[in-house]
Amino acid sequence: MSAGVSSGSSRRGLLVAALPYLWLLAFFLVPFAIVLRMALSDAATDQPPYAPHFPGFDALGEFLAGLDLENFRLLGEDPLYWQSYLSSLRIAGLTTLIALGLGYPLAYAMARAPRRWQGILVVLVILPFWTSFLIRVYAWIGILRPDGLLDMALTGLALTSEPLRLLNTDAAVLIGMVYSYLPFMVLPLYSTLQKLDGSLLEASADLGAPPLTTFLTVTLPLSLPGILAGSALVFIPAIGEFVIPDLLGGPDTLMVGKVLWNEFFSNRDWPLASAVAIVLLVVLVLPLVLLQRARGEGSLR
Repeated sequence: MSAGVSSGSSRRGLLVAALPYLWLLAFFLVPFAIVLRMALSDAATDQPPYAPHFPGFDALGEFLAGLDLENFRLLGEDPLYWQSYLSSLRIAGLTTLIALGLGYPLAYAMARAPRRWQGILVVLVILPFWTSFLIRVYAWIGILRPDGLLDMALTGLALTSEPLRLLNTDAAVLIGMVYSYLPFMVLPLYSTLQKLDGSLLEASADLGAPPLTTFLTVTLPLSLPGILAGSALVFIPAIGEFVIPDLLGGPDTLMVGKVLWNEFFSNRDWPLASAVAIVLLVVLVLPLVLLQRARGEGSLR
């Protein structure tokens, strides 16, 4: 009887352990294989607009012989594509740094607020999510456009006499992205800072450390997991953002999301667009894997 119960528990344990891998297989590896298949295909004018090189498992050798890296080679040869990657990395990196600079003090204040107010403050942080993302971006058009709300406010305060003309610039894209993704930085930081042991801060103060030293040597290192989580949650969606650069940016605003949209829907070059998406995925996933491995090795030591 005990052997049967042990066998059943073992099977259930294996099933529970296998579920995350099945999820990754169904929603990551299979879509990735489909996109990779398109990236290694030739553009076509029929439906779908690509001609696959891989007709079936029976022609595996023929398929491997017919593969070429033409689409990936074009990404390195055409400045449009590698410049879009660099521009996306720059804008996403600046968005992450600005969100961290704004979000850390806000999360720290929330974590140190009286407990009865913390729930209300969390609701205020996530309140913008109750409104459509598209409506919030369109609202920034009304704020940033010439003679918009921002210009009217600055003119009324006698801080400027001419319109700032922020709309259709990279600055407008940064403003919109920081506003949209700031809660993704605040919430992980708040969760980490709220669990911080207050006795450690008291001990540091009792030992004569000034507040800045206590922050740099105690609070900041202990909040590093929240910083990394918030930075990943902001940087990953920001680098592939399409809506905000399209609505708030100008013709010179170059980001991978806009390039993908143009290749898929304007040029209908699905293989090249798939190659762009795969390179973007590698750019995002590889640093995360290396970071996770470094953290794992650090914990083992």
